[in-house]
Amino acid sequence: MPENTSLQRLSGQIERVTYTNSENGYTIAKVKVYGRRDLVTVVGNIVDPTPGAILKMSGEWSTHPRYGEQFKVVFYETAVPATVHGIEKYLGSGLIKGIGPVMAKRIVKLFGEETLEVIEHEAGRLVEVPGIGKQRVEMIQRAWEEQKDIRDVMLFLQSQGVSSGYASKIYKAYGKDSIKIVKENPYRLAYDIYGIGFLTADKIAEKLGFEQDSPLRAEAGLLYALHELSDEGHVYYPTDKLLDVASDLLKIEGDAVLRSALDRLRDEKRIVSELIRIDGVDVPVTYLAGYHLAEVQAASRLRALSRATAALRSVKVDAAIRWAEERSGLKLAERQREAVAAALTGKVMVITGGPGTGKTTILKAILSIYGAITPRILLAAPTGRAAKRMSEATCREAKTIHRLLVFDVRRGAFKKNEDDPLDCDLLVLDEVSMVDLLLFHHLLKAVPKHSKLILVGDTDQLPSVGAGRVLQDIIESGAVPVVRLNEIFRQARQSAIITNAHRIIQGQTLHFENDAGEDMFFIEKDTPEDMLETVIGLVKSRLPRKFGLDPFTDIQVLAPMNRGNVGTAKLNEALQTALNPNGLQVSRGSRVFRVGDKVMQIRNDYDREVFNGDIGVITGIDAENQEVTVEIDGVGVSYDFADLDELVLAYAVSIHKAQGAEYPAVIIPLSTQHYVMLQRNLLYTGVTRGKRLVVLVGTKKALNIAIKNNKIMQRYSGLARRLWRSD
Repeated sequence: MPENTSLQRLSGQIERVTYTNSENGYTIAKVKVYGRRDLVTVVGNIVDPTPGAILKMSGEWSTHPRYGEQFKVVFYETAVPATVHGIEKYLGSGLIKGIGPVMAKRIVKLFGEETLEVIEHEAGRLVEVPGIGKQRVEMIQRAWEEQKDIRDVMLFLQSQGVSSGYASKIYKAYGKDSIKIVKENPYRLAYDIYGIGFLTADKIAEKLGFEQDSPLRAEAGLLYALHELSDEGHVYYPTDKLLDVASDLLKIEGDAVLRSALDRLRDEKRIVSELIRIDGVDVPVTYLAGYHLAEVQAASRLRALSRATAALRSVKVDAAIRWAEERSGLKLAERQREAVAAALTGKVMVITGGPGTGKTTILKAILSIYGAITPRILLAAPTGRAAKRMSEATCREAKTIHRLLVFDVRRGAFKKNEDDPLDCDLLVLDEVSMVDLLLFHHLLKAVPKHSKLILVGDTDQLPSVGAGRVLQDIIESGAVPVVRLNEIFRQARQSAIITNAHRIIQGQTLHFENDAGEDMFFIEKDTPEDMLETVIGLVKSRLPRKFGLDPFTDIQVLAPMNRGNVGTAKLNEALQTALNPNGLQVSRGSRVFRVGDKVMQIRNDYDREVFNGDIGVITGIDAENQEVTVEIDGVGVSYDFADLDELVLAYAVSIHKAQGAEYPAVIIPLSTQHYVMLQRNLLYTGVTRGKRLVVLVGTKKALNIAIKNNKIMQRYSGLARRLWRSD
């Protein structure tokens, strides 16, 4: 068991297993500990816990508010029992197929303390026990070997510093081959096991004796560096810069080892190299193979789609627009008429513009006209919140892209593709600025050639969280018609939120007075501590009292960063204490979740059909069955305690995570602590999330830094170049 002086040691025999989850090994067990009269409650990830087994554990004591004192296991190893009573309990627990309580009693009565030795080395003697024949002996032998495999694997993994939680995930993934796989290539863990990254795998590799300049380490480090760069938005990266990043990470001197690793990865088709012209110079660049395929195919499919013949019959444009205006009672502005005309005559088009420029009015007109021609119209958006907004604005069903494409959990792929395309004559995709390259690639695979495609988005918002700059690349390529909306309509001009959003984009000073009434405020506070106190007061009492807002459902705090005194971590901790201080709770590491907490899903979970950015409320905590229930969009979703790393508190979320959402009221703290993130497009995105009210809290210096800083980090993406290039 690994040395860790901060953990306490405990040994005992499992008396009974209260609960165990076969999927992740999460277990609650009662353990008889020497020197203690009462049984100890032990919780943690224990694979196949068996009454009678001896547990040697390292962990920490905690007190559950309802169930009292518990010992939380971090590392453990099991041993077979030594006493006759323990052996009988062990064998009779159902551990070994073919032996129940009655048969266990007979075996132990015959062999006594030598029972386990007999099963291990002289299993043939079991036929001496009444009721056991040769067939049952073989069954017992197989089950015994399987249990030995589990014990050996867990002991090996934990000896390498792997916690019991991750050890159980590894065993579930690799089974009895776990030791062989980890010894041969521990870096596989970083790709195969959720939660184990390169750095953890690298520590395991070091313990196993892998050299610093090991070829496997160099390959894994390069792949890790490319994945990290893709998380920063890059589809590819200049090769020389990539080697510098990997060298800093791996501390490998010179680039000979890394260049050899690049060659091997290229030969194995895990990466792709190309020459790309950057700033007038041909530069060698490196792609992860999946991103290269996505970029090449997305460009090819979009060009092919734009050139194919539409299934929808042509219409008389002017007459159709007049009909739509009469039906809606609205008069379209000249630019809006151009957008509708482009949608009626073109195959693929982009509509881009900020808030108050009439995108929704245009969509309604387009959908009204096409709705009279065909029922085969689909609407989609990248997130559930964006899809909900689209549905409310158009009065038509809109789905997330993931649900539209129907993810097949067993195959790990979308069901809708070129072999089984979407059933549509028109597809309208909203909030395209949020769509990353991989998702766009999968969507285009499923769009039938005869369908029209309308892409709607705001290029001034933050780019997608995932790699790529799809909307900007399509616009810059000139491959499809683009209608830019820049006129703010009279009704929208009455909102300080909308007028200030446009002032932000133009780099101008903000105004906080307007004709229609106040809907945007700036509260000046000099220190992060004062900002935090002010935000809490606004959420808890001031805004609910003045505007009748619900602090849980109507108000959302948005922060530029996760770190700092007014980052999302500190804000969530303080807001949870202020709004939901008591009640049934469960801890996950340093995080505490309570019934009534607002939480956010932080990764796509196709099994549960919840996705990165989905927000819900904890409605139940079942300590007995180790489950938390979260209501998301009116549906109850169950999480095992072991899976709570997929959730974070959401009283405050990052502005990046709020993309595509809209809230009645938004509060944004602005501190120079967030200097690195104070950018124009980030502030613009945050402000445009507010529907009725936006409150900025902070210093004028931080506000002005954000407005003036229009330096958007370059993303390496080749989609525009591929779209521009002819076949």
